[in-house]
Amino acid sequence: MITLGLAAFGGSPPAYQSAPASAVRLLPAGPPKPQVIALQGTLRLQLPINAHSVTAIGYQAYGTDALPLQPFGQQRNEGVFSRVYHGLFGGGGSGIGWFQLDGGSGVSTGAVDIGAAAGTDVYSPVDGAVVSIQRYVLNDKQFGSELQIQPQGAPTVVLVVTHLKVDPALTIGSPVQTGSSRIGSVVDFSSVERQALATHTQDAGNHVTLAVMPAASSGLR
Repeated sequence: MITLGLAAFGGSPPAYQSAPASAVRLLPAGPPKPQVIALQGTLRLQLPINAHSVTAIGYQAYGTDALPLQPFGQQRNEGVFSRVYHGLFGGGGSGIGWFQLDGGSGVSTGAVDIGAAAGTDVYSPVDGAVVSIQRYVLNDKQFGSELQIQPQGAPTVVLVVTHLKVDPALTIGSPVQTGSSRIGSVVDFSSVERQALATHTQDAGNHVTLAVMPAASSGLR
């Protein structure tokens, strides 16, 4: 099965990084420390990349089948009214900041992009098992794969991971553990799409994308 990826085009203001990426962030950083970045019902998605390597985090629409994610942390590009309200009365979230990205269809938090340099190691954001590995194709050329993970204890949904060069050790049925199982590395998409996350970074905006889908819509039962 061939998956056709669609780019999200962003136009939001200030940059997440005020200076170019340091050489330290481009080096292998090891597995991430436990940090929940989003919820989908009772399913907890943890940061799949070491925080020292993350350039920015952004949420975007990902089609009508994608289930809404509840971000942890505060939106960095929220509207003026929301900023004033949260400044006066609190709220707005705490922890790692995130941006709302433009483009796409469906709910605005249907997917989360975690930015990092191409080649950065990606670890499983959930406990579960690999149920699908498909080619990810843009302009008739493969750019990594789409990996689907069946989360442990959540049989009605699947976690879809794209913009990923899958670890060759993974096969259908491979078990994965949160934060310790390497599932691949970030693919360089800079030559084929204008990446929305680049609006908030000092690089091309490369990232790995996570989305949660009903198992039925992904072809799994």
